[in-house]
Amino acid sequence: MAAPVSGPRAPEPDTAGPDTPGPRAPGARTPWPSRRTRIVLAEVSRPASRAERTRSELTQQTRVGETLVQGLMRAQLSLALRLSLLVLIGLGGLPWLFAIAPSVGRVTVLGVNLPWLLLGVAAFPFLIGVGWAYVRLAERNEQDFTDLVQRPER
Repeated sequence: MAAPVSGPRAPEPDTAGPDTPGPRAPGARTPWPSRRTRIVLAEVSRPASRAERTRSELTQQTRVGETLVQGLMRAQLSLALRLSLLVLIGLGGLPWLFAIAPSVGRVTVLGVNLPWLLLGVAAFPFLIGVGWAYVRLAERNEQDFTDLVQRPER
């Protein structure tokens, strides 16, 4: 048995309201949305500030940005070399001291030879102090770099 064929459909009521753009064709199946869609053009461009230009130089890896980063790296390397020299003189100079002045090497403190105390016990707080100073000064270098990059235009 064949399925009954439906007759012509009645036209749908016009649901277009005052917010609907343009006329609707009679009998259209999808009604216009009930809300208006607002399309906003791009914001008006304004001149970039100095900080934005500097950040742009860094992200785009231009010559100026590369020079800024190299300056930071040079400052960090200089700090590392200075503190390494301090450790070299501080710890590396002790054996020289004991070789040049053997009487200092024979001093005892609480029954322990001074060289053992200096190289075995005092070296660790010294190294921890140098490490702490390095971290603080390296963070200061990075903060100075960040301040330079984010400095507002004068």
